[in-house]
Amino acid sequence: MNQDASMGFGHGHDGHAHSHGSVDGTVVQSREATKVLIISLVGLLMTAIVQAIIVAFSGSVALLADTIHNFGDALTSIPLWFAFQLSRRLPTKRFSYGLNRSEDIAGMFIVLIIAISALVAGYESIQRILHESAIDHLGAVAAAAIIGFLGNEVVAFYRIRMGKRMGSAALIADGEHAKVDGITSLAVLLGVAGTWLGYPIVDPVVGLIITVMILFIVKDSAKTVFTRIMDGIEPEKIDQLMTSAASVEGVQKVNDVRARWFGHEILAEVSITVDSRLSVSAGHQIAKDVIHRLQHDVEHLSAVQVHVDPAEAQGQSFHSHEGVHHEGGQHGHSHSHAHHMH
Repeated sequence: MNQDASMGFGHGHDGHAHSHGSVDGTVVQSREATKVLIISLVGLLMTAIVQAIIVAFSGSVALLADTIHNFGDALTSIPLWFAFQLSRRLPTKRFSYGLNRSEDIAGMFIVLIIAISALVAGYESIQRILHESAIDHLGAVAAAAIIGFLGNEVVAFYRIRMGKRMGSAALIADGEHAKVDGITSLAVLLGVAGTWLGYPIVDPVVGLIITVMILFIVKDSAKTVFTRIMDGIEPEKIDQLMTSAASVEGVQKVNDVRARWFGHEILAEVSITVDSRLSVSAGHQIAKDVIHRLQHDVEHLSAVQVHVDPAEAQGQSFHSHEGVHHEGGQHGHSHSHAHHMH
């Protein structure tokens, strides 16, 4: 079968109503994301300002650690907002895939902000342990802890729900981090209880515990963000792509599947084997059927390339082997066309 058939990289090719990853869809998602970020920013800033006022007259280092972290968390909305604005831009000749990768870069900044807030909180806690002093206005500190918990829980719920809907690792990481922040806010109550019972050392110790919890968030968030920057993807997504493509009528075998996250979208390449006696048009139709099936089965799949191989020349290993040994470089031409088949 001739491999020179080709289909457009978008997926509105045959009038399907589903325009996954279309410009309109991206704009709507970006507006929703912007709304979440503004709500997060305002909610956490208000929480942190109330806490900062109480820190000023109470001297609680556990509350100070929590306040620093809430300010840091509020500020993470800013790089995310820039990233969402950039990812709305249409592809250009220089950036032919668009600018979705900016979300992963924003994720790196967020991890950095969280790490810095942990170091500041840890430093202040150690200083207070070395130079022991009691905290005042215990009732106000307790109230600030509860405000911190509620503020973070609302923001976490919002960010995680929207992050999952959009497939944004940065937004989910931010939400998970706000969730743990809520628990660290409640930990401040331990410092209050300790002081009330006559053990003021409990307050800075709680500050150190909060620091350690923040560092665990840094580790988890960094793992997620760096996996995506290095083009990693959950192995179950690859399995899902293989199973889905194999279920399409006319597909004899699924040879090679590759996919990667690109911001909050997935880009994929699939190589399938079909009967070599089919016409180019029939093979082309099977490729279209595979694309259609994958878009419906795999969440957040934005664009997919389907390479069609005849039964006697299938898979990546055949192509690379033939590319070395084929005379006159003729196969190089055929192979490049196969890779533009989607």
